[in-house]
Amino acid sequence: MANSRNTALVLGGTGRTGARVAKKLVEHGFNARTAARHGASVMFDWDNPDTYSAALDGVDRVYLVSPTMRVKFADQVADFLDLAEQSRVRHITYLSTYGSDRAPAEVDIHAVELDLARRKSFSHSILRPAWVMQNFSDEHLPLIGGQITVPTGSGSEAFVDAEDIASVAVATLLTPAAHAGATYAPTGPQSLSVADVADIIANVAGCPVAHNDIDPEAWIGAAVEAGFVPADYAVALRWLTTAIITGDGSRPNDDVERVTGRPATTFEQFARRNATAWM
Repeated sequence: MANSRNTALVLGGTGRTGARVAKKLVEHGFNARTAARHGASVMFDWDNPDTYSAALDGVDRVYLVSPTMRVKFADQVADFLDLAEQSRVRHITYLSTYGSDRAPAEVDIHAVELDLARRKSFSHSILRPAWVMQNFSDEHLPLIGGQITVPTGSGSEAFVDAEDIASVAVATLLTPAAHAGATYAPTGPQSLSVADVADIIANVAGCPVAHNDIDPEAWIGAAVEAGFVPADYAVALRWLTTAIITGDGSRPNDDVERVTGRPATTFEQFARRNATAWM
């Protein structure tokens, strides 16, 4: 694709953050090429390396979203990054997760961060967001029978709006030099338990909502048995929920405002914006 310099490749371009990143880039007058298995500008499949080169053709920066619902993917990402170097990509922004540097050895998410840090042919930024607010308004943590079922105990998390994650990502993609080597941990402005979240949703939706704090192993087992996640992904679910249960959930910081110039979205603001999801 000739004459396509200053084009960002957005992996996961139809997903929760990727679609928002692409939209915001276009709103800033920037070229965005979405990539996904279906419904994107170009077809991209982590399990088909033949799709990597075409997606990278002519781009100079990448929003990197590693394979979802998997724990082993570092080798695939490394192959993609090798091609990115050959394609003269100048910057990569990687969507990681909060606490990635303390992830179990079986989960490759920190391995990708380390791989990026070793490469010198392009700059990089890393995003380690808190749990995303959209989990509560989509199929991840649906409201069923007036209950949000997830094993988090009374622990809290600084839930963050996917819009804010995307805004931080876009800032790093528009001006890579200003964010080279940076690690940001986008959060919301409040630490909330899931019971707190339930109360906010109840107030907005006008109906009773409660937190069903199910046994963690029962919840993970049910998710695997139902086919919602592969069996080997249980280790990731256990890690992510245990962090909150044990008080190691994310805490509010000012990264969103520091990078974007505006305050992070509160959960109440998010809930009012998405009230129809629970009605």
